[in-house]
Amino acid sequence: MTAALALALTACGAALAAALIAPCLQSSPARQRRALTLLLATSGLCALLAGWSGMTATAAETVLPLGLPWLPIHLRLDALGAFFLLVIGILSLPVAIYGHGYLRHEARLTPLAIFLPLFALGMMGVALADDAFAFMLFWELMSVASYFLVTHHHQHAENRKAGFIYLLMAHLAGLMIMGSFATLYAAADSFTFSAMRAAHLSPLWGSAAFLLAACGFATKAGVVPMHGWLPDAHPVAPSNVSALMSGVMLKVAIFGFIRVVWDLIGAAEMQWWWGALVLAAGSSSAVSGVLMALQQHDLKRLLAYHSIENIGIILIGLGLSMLLTEAGHPTIAALGLIAALYHTINHALFKGLLFMGAGAVLHATGSRNMEAMGGLIHRMPWTAALFLVACISISALPPFNGFVSEWLTFQTALMAPQLDGTLLTAIVPFSAAMLALAGALAATCFVKVFGVVFLGHPRSDLAADAREVDGWMKLGMAMPALLCLLLGLLPSLVIPLLDHVPRLLLHTSLMTTPDAGQHWLWLTPINTERASYSAPIALIGMLLLGGIAFWRLHPMGAAIRRGALWSCGNPHTHARMQYNATSFAQPLRRIFADFYQPVEHAHSARQRHPLLTTKVRHVVHVSDMAVQHLYQPIGRFALRIAAIVRHEHERGIHAYLAYTFATVLVLLAVFA
Repeated sequence: MTAALALALTACGAALAAALIAPCLQSSPARQRRALTLLLATSGLCALLAGWSGMTATAAETVLPLGLPWLPIHLRLDALGAFFLLVIGILSLPVAIYGHGYLRHEARLTPLAIFLPLFALGMMGVALADDAFAFMLFWELMSVASYFLVTHHHQHAENRKAGFIYLLMAHLAGLMIMGSFATLYAAADSFTFSAMRAAHLSPLWGSAAFLLAACGFATKAGVVPMHGWLPDAHPVAPSNVSALMSGVMLKVAIFGFIRVVWDLIGAAEMQWWWGALVLAAGSSSAVSGVLMALQQHDLKRLLAYHSIENIGIILIGLGLSMLLTEAGHPTIAALGLIAALYHTINHALFKGLLFMGAGAVLHATGSRNMEAMGGLIHRMPWTAALFLVACISISALPPFNGFVSEWLTFQTALMAPQLDGTLLTAIVPFSAAMLALAGALAATCFVKVFGVVFLGHPRSDLAADAREVDGWMKLGMAMPALLCLLLGLLPSLVIPLLDHVPRLLLHTSLMTTPDAGQHWLWLTPINTERASYSAPIALIGMLLLGGIAFWRLHPMGAAIRRGALWSCGNPHTHARMQYNATSFAQPLRRIFADFYQPVEHAHSARQRHPLLTTKVRHVVHVSDMAVQHLYQPIGRFALRIAAIVRHEHERGIHAYLAYTFATVLVLLAVFA
């Protein structure tokens, strides 16, 4: 057993110890919270170190004498599992620190002390599993534990509804994943992943295993149109849980997809339409997610829709890599895979930071409604600054990390050679255009978010009375904010580490190309003749331009003139005179009306005079088209079938005898 695998098992042991020890301290909430924080932080740190060291080490395996009598649990740490273990640890550590302050006033801490460590244990176990039984065991542990976290505040009806939908979709995803493993088992005659790798699948059965895995993992990752559970589940969970669900759990689904398709089925077995399907799903998720996010006024629901967008961006990179692998361009395929992996860790950091920032706002104001916020930058300056870092990162603006991964994805699409067939020739530039559109809309959305939440005047007494959060929560948010900057400034130091994954899966390396990643100052994906980017130089240039502009606008010794804010002749300005979240998104709602199909109601009250309007009420409702036209009809059909079955159950003994007699007649007619 290598040191990396020992650290990984230590991380799992610390999470299990937290689930066993912390609930026993419920008589002292402070001690319980300290024990939970210490053990979860230890687990996250060990997972981070195990992932970092495991990516450069040779694959290590071990067998635990647990599980079924004829099938013990096989564990393996290779470059792919180590990378996702790194993703889990790099967010779990700051979330554990953040949770120490966030859970200070939590009335029901014991359920969180049980299911939060089990949730982390399930995610780490999935990354380490080396047989189908262990994979599904840890997968279900992750799903069931997260269900109890979503329904933690079960006294609210929306939490119970969100938890029910989430559990239903999670088990449907699990059934499809089991179907994929069953297909692989039929070819390998073994549950172990080593046997599945060595087995040969026909094109038909390989496509069946791919489709089952793709649908199952896409449901768990929230890919359109299987995303219906996600916008309901993430907002109602505690914010530290939301950070882990969005930042890490969705990536575990991405890991499962890569493990099954790239590793178990094998890159050599890929067909061209697999990549085209993944690319189309990624493009639709990226644009649909950000369009729906633009129309939300619930802060955490808005962030949940942006998780759909970023999962789509990851899938665009994976889809490009699959297409280029099948077309025989392994080097550019490796670039697409690295772009997807880079965005995976980037999204874990800035989305975890965004949910922690939203939790800080919720902690200070008691509300998720952006229409009731405003002016929080004066009351919560640290939270505002750290939240701004995440907004810039998710908007893919330099010099932060979101720009690097999206730039690498663009470079993959731009460097892709002419592929065979008209469809493939058109789908790659179309996906690049959708990625550009999603990036522009994301920047628009987070201008809205930061402006409405932190700038302007307070729109309610809750916002006016807000106070900054404690040091534990600020420290938990500062850690991913710093990493967002470092991963944006020094990508050429990170990409050689990620390069071990395409070496494992595609048997090729990006580092073998001329000039690729050879200098810390310059990021060169393939060679200097094609494209290069220097984040440090870009940062220095921006600071110089900003300094010159400030110097020109504020010369030394000159007094700054201050005047009253112009308010259309009204001497008094107040919060109702500024844009809110709904009005900010109104132009885009008009432009994309065919997508949104909004329902608007406007009512004007004229109580004093027919020409004098005293009150205007404008209500806009934008529904999720997938939920409205897919999930709700299926739900109504299921309820009708349940009503028919219930009616038949209530009938008398004569009906049961008639059914028995009819069944006997049918069996005689078929088998006689």
